[in-house]
Amino acid sequence: MSELAAVVRDARNEVLGAIRSGDRFLVVTHEHPDGDALGSLIAMQALLSALGKDSVIVISPEDFPLPHEYRFLSLDGLATSPPADLPLRTVMFLDCGNLDRNPLAALHGADPLVNIDHHHDNTLFGSINYVVEEASCTAEIVWDLFAECGVELTSEVAEALYVGLVTDTGRFSYENTTPRSHAMAGELIAAGVDVAAMYRRIYEEAPVGKLTLLCRALASLELFADGRLAVAILTAADFTHAGAEDSDSEGVIDHLRALAGVKVAMLIRELSSNGGGTQHKVSLRATDNDVDVSAIARQHGGGGHRRAAGFTSGLGTVELIDAVRAQV
Repeated sequence: MSELAAVVRDARNEVLGAIRSGDRFLVVTHEHPDGDALGSLIAMQALLSALGKDSVIVISPEDFPLPHEYRFLSLDGLATSPPADLPLRTVMFLDCGNLDRNPLAALHGADPLVNIDHHHDNTLFGSINYVVEEASCTAEIVWDLFAECGVELTSEVAEALYVGLVTDTGRFSYENTTPRSHAMAGELIAAGVDVAAMYRRIYEEAPVGKLTLLCRALASLELFADGRLAVAILTAADFTHAGAEDSDSEGVIDHLRALAGVKVAMLIRELSSNGGGTQHKVSLRATDNDVDVSAIARQHGGGGHRRAAGFTSGLGTVELIDAVRAQV
């Protein structure tokens, strides 16, 4: 066994020990939770409850409403702020590469703090760090813990885990898809997941505003570096015109990434305008391993995967494009 494999194995045992010995837990993830974050949260909450533990999911009120495609998921035990007994709880961060990606400052000094993730650039901020880089998603890591704890999957938990799996693998099309990903999918289907119904819930029940927003983004498309860098911009006015929510921009960047000849896709979204200036959220996607977009994101205080990353910045759109062009 390699040294790295031994470290991962030991961390897994530490997590299992924390689960079995603890009585009260608080489960959290990163800001603007996506399918893997939400699926992992729900599944971990269910695992802890099945083991007779007192557990609470905490999501910042700033992260609501959730994206349309995830609103069918049931968030039992949800709170929007940490409970008064926080010092008595084991805090579990799921799918969160660094502490700055969670806005609830009260959680940052928690002890014990269990960090469960699959991002290769995770900053190992926990007192226990169980980071499995070869896992397709954090939901896959939680799925493994169910088996180890001897807890059977209900259809509701299977659906939550499937959301994490199918969204983080890009419907089993990204490079992080492995034989284990498909084995996991098979087990989740056997546990009650209706694949066709789940596909429609996640990908085919888009509101009109989402499609209108996509049109606005594609109309702004610019190509740089001989067509290898595709950039689109969404302003606050675009969201107003489309009658769209913040989360409706999810998936826009995949259309940029699909263009022939593109190596890196970049979506710049205006977040807010206030006394502190305009903030932009930047999403980056790479079509192969020639460019590590997570390295670019880290230069700006963000992070992610080699082929999918992002960051938030106070720079203007021209400055952002120039900076990313130079770094690419």
